[in-house]
Amino acid sequence: MAQRSQWGTRAGFIMAAVGSAVGLGNIWRFPYVAYENGGGAFFIPYLFALLTAGIPILIMEFTMGHKYRGSAPLSFFRMSGKKAEWIGWWGIFVSFVISTYYAVIIAWAMKYTVYSFNLKWGADTESFLFGDVLNLAETPGQIGGFVPGVVFPLLLVWAIAFVILIAGVKRGIELANRIFIPTLVVVFLMVVIRAVTLDGAMFGLDAFFKPDLTKLANPTVWVAAYGHIFFSLSIAFAIMITYSSYLPKKSDITNNAFITGFANSGFELLAGIGVFAALGFMATQANVAVADVATAGVGLAFVVFPEIINQMPGFNGLFGVLFFLSLVLAGLSSLISISETYIAGISDKFNISRQKSVFFGVGLAATVSLLFATRGGLFFLDAADYFINQFGVAAIGLVEVILIAWAFRKLSVFEKHANAISDIQLGAWWKICLGVITPLVLGYMMFGLLKVNILKQHVDSEGTVIGNYEGYSDSFIWTSGWSVAIFAIVMAIIFTLFKWKKNTLETSDYEED
Repeated sequence: MAQRSQWGTRAGFIMAAVGSAVGLGNIWRFPYVAYENGGGAFFIPYLFALLTAGIPILIMEFTMGHKYRGSAPLSFFRMSGKKAEWIGWWGIFVSFVISTYYAVIIAWAMKYTVYSFNLKWGADTESFLFGDVLNLAETPGQIGGFVPGVVFPLLLVWAIAFVILIAGVKRGIELANRIFIPTLVVVFLMVVIRAVTLDGAMFGLDAFFKPDLTKLANPTVWVAAYGHIFFSLSIAFAIMITYSSYLPKKSDITNNAFITGFANSGFELLAGIGVFAALGFMATQANVAVADVATAGVGLAFVVFPEIINQMPGFNGLFGVLFFLSLVLAGLSSLISISETYIAGISDKFNISRQKSVFFGVGLAATVSLLFATRGGLFFLDAADYFINQFGVAAIGLVEVILIAWAFRKLSVFEKHANAISDIQLGAWWKICLGVITPLVLGYMMFGLLKVNILKQHVDSEGTVIGNYEGYSDSFIWTSGWSVAIFAIVMAIIFTLFKWKKNTLETSDYEED
């Protein structure tokens, strides 16, 4: 088997890892999560979760990929055979599903970057998004035909991803992130600087940072902190294992994990400042409280921010271009990392060239993603995103740490490997975090999620019980939600049943336990 690809430099790997972690959620999810869970006080459980779950799991996955020198399935197989391999495939199929709809959101951001030049969305930004841009179907589950205005930028997104991925690790992924990440930081800094100079910006920042210490007594706030850290750092769905498998033999694993974790958190803080400064301006213009305009997700990015841009006293178009370009850059760096998981997995398992794997993986993902470019695409995207994250990523994390810590008992093996090449030495704190704290918190999260979704006790923003998630029908929840999460597990089992090629397993480019 050919020598495994490698990063050109340590900085290249770190930029790629940070590029994977820094995604759309940093900009449109974290600010609202922090605001809703105690403002400035939220940073206490957030930092605690980062140090007891986020970075420890990053270290574990960096170590696994570096030690076993393979994609997620190959690394798990080399660790403990077939009984572990399926976890790697589970992560890969979760990544595959995420990539199919993530690309569509990047396509929307591309369109809005262009729209910003002449503020094409007009005064009614909500009607423009759901009507003119998405031509949204009336009923969830109705496909309704393709929306050409979404299909064409979607194909452009996949074309960019294809060119980067087929160029390889060093000349493709590393080079792209060396361009994307510095550009993203500079562009978003310009967004933040403009936002904090707006009238009412301090009003928004006060709402964001003002600590509500009473929230710290609420266990759901701590669970929210762990949940956000978990989803934010790209852990538990094959990405970091894959990326670290391309590291040179002598690599400081623990330092890399700390740098990646804190760089991601630093960008989230920056995003919070930019978003809430802008929301403060909007609230001031409307003479309402920040709570009345604060939101997250698609609504924040494609409805609220265009409204803010409309009301700005100057440089409206430039601000819009910079904001939506930030979403495009953050999205592309994450999409590349997500896609690399199944490209590496397919290449390793079936011993085919990278080029063939890219053609097959990206081609299939792009084809499936067309479902989300239909009139009913937003509904399918919403359901798939909720279920694949909650019952895919979070569930994998729980299973992964329990099996590695307690069933396969590999923490001591990983500790020895990481300590041999890292400045920061691991010890009891790391094992306690992974063996006790993380399983307990994730287990509590999963129990709560299962209870809510099985008993149908979702609550809307006004405290009203709405039954299924977003009030969707049982049939739509099953066909577009639960089925997606189940699909990832079933495909993981099926791919585990295939035999590895003999020359793949005979390579000596990794350490035996």
